[in-house]
Amino acid sequence: MLSYYLHSDNAKQALEAITKGLSSVRLSTDLNISEQDFSLIDKELVLDEDNKFTIAELKKMVKKTGRIYLCEDGGMDPLEDRSVGYYKLAPTSGAPLLEISGVKMHISKGTDPFTSASEMAQQAVSQGDKVLDCCSGLGYAAIAAHRLGASEVLTIELSPEVMGLRAQNPWSKDLANEGIVQKQGSSYELIQTMAASSFDAVVHDPPRFSLAGELYSEEFYREIYRVLRHGGKLFHYTGNPHVIKTGSSFVDGVIRRLKAAGFKNVKKVAHLMGVSAQK
Repeated sequence: MLSYYLHSDNAKQALEAITKGLSSVRLSTDLNISEQDFSLIDKELVLDEDNKFTIAELKKMVKKTGRIYLCEDGGMDPLEDRSVGYYKLAPTSGAPLLEISGVKMHISKGTDPFTSASEMAQQAVSQGDKVLDCCSGLGYAAIAAHRLGASEVLTIELSPEVMGLRAQNPWSKDLANEGIVQKQGSSYELIQTMAASSFDAVVHDPPRFSLAGELYSEEFYREIYRVLRHGGKLFHYTGNPHVIKTGSSFVDGVIRRLKAAGFKNVKKVAHLMGVSAQK
């Protein structure tokens, strides 16, 4: 079964082409990974024999600007999960971002989520490293670490809803590559079961402090320190660009607790809204 991913911008492109009387339109139906030409027949967008969209359906899609639709078997279902809270994938000019109850889980302004996650991985990961990726979300940092030459990446995500969405996300498919191990569970609990000095690098991208304060605690930082080898590196996303640049009791508190846990070379990385450190 073929799957297609469409959103407001795709629908606009198709409608403009139909208005001009064109016989085809070039679209990305895998969220900006690739493009191909699709036929326009009898004022419908034809993806294949089973997936055709009328002008009315395309206009409906245009109105839903922050939504991605998974189109297969003639259906058109939004990539979202409302079972607990509201989780969804939202379109960008590059890779989709994860939104939870209206809060963006990625840096996307002036960049795209995959690029910013890759830059986070670059802060800590070198070729041959064994990497721990805490709170992995859509898995972009884990995939980036693997592409940087990590020998093994262990990636942990607590939310089954997030794992369900990333299983449908074309940009997350490389999580299935050999060398990446996915675990569902609590980073706070699972790290306590890991051997000392077993990782060369850690990427830590937790939810907001108000949702998971324990992942910003000195106790958790001591666990990260324990599982890192001597000289190992950490990149810790903390969020809020204004606070990172100007300093605040929150970010200063993160730095203070990292130092108390034993880390050295603790530095703000303003453009990635985070902090880097070394054991």
